[in-house]
Amino acid sequence: MPYRRLPNTDQARLRALQQAVQRASEADFTEQVLSYKTFNEAQRFLRIYETQVEQYHQTFQSKVSSNKRYKHNVQNARLYISHFIQVLNLAVIRGDIKKEHKELYKLDTTTHILPDLSSEEDLLVWGQNIIEGEMERIKLGGLAINCPNINKVRVYYDIFKEQQITQQLHKTNANRNYEVLEALRREADAIILDIWNQVEQYYQMCLPYEKLRNCQQYGLIYYYRSNEKRLSQETDKEIKRRESLSPTIQFNN
Repeated sequence: MPYRRLPNTDQARLRALQQAVQRASEADFTEQVLSYKTFNEAQRFLRIYETQVEQYHQTFQSKVSSNKRYKHNVQNARLYISHFIQVLNLAVIRGDIKKEHKELYKLDTTTHILPDLSSEEDLLVWGQNIIEGEMERIKLGGLAINCPNINKVRVYYDIFKEQQITQQLHKTNANRNYEVLEALRREADAIILDIWNQVEQYYQMCLPYEKLRNCQQYGLIYYYRSNEKRLSQETDKEIKRRESLSPTIQFNN
């Protein structure tokens, strides 16, 4: 007899539950394979599980779509912030802007190396630094840097900052739905296991192939081991033939 194995994906779990519930609901009243409690529990749980699987996939797809836009916004923010700092450094090198004014931007006055902009946290910090620094320098009478103008930098910085909040919300929602789904998966496995045990128990006296077919109608999934002979109608016929040839033992009173 091949061995059974519980489903390991949401869709496989749903198919197993759906098939068991449908088969049990269609069964004749003389063939009560599942207990009343198990059948009702499976029906109730199936509706909850289907809804949660759909909800998780929706929030996950929203997170994926939002992440594509977010990466684009991060790239734009990094490009404009780094470009502005490079133009500022060139202005300092030419003498158009005093070296000391770099302190307004919280930049090192002893070097013209770009600060680390590799992380999103760095972008948030340095974007704010150069916006505030440029506005302060202009207040002191300095001419605004153009190409890029700080207002354009601010636009891309604000888009990135807002999108980061949105992306975090998508991530939080997806994680929350995943945690709920994980708990439901464990419950689904317990219900499916209970169903399968009851089904196999009900058909335990059947011949191997007949049992296999009856159990599969309730969603049980079987796997053959390496080199294991597959069951068929011929398997059952052969067993019946051997039984008919076996000598009967008679007892005399």
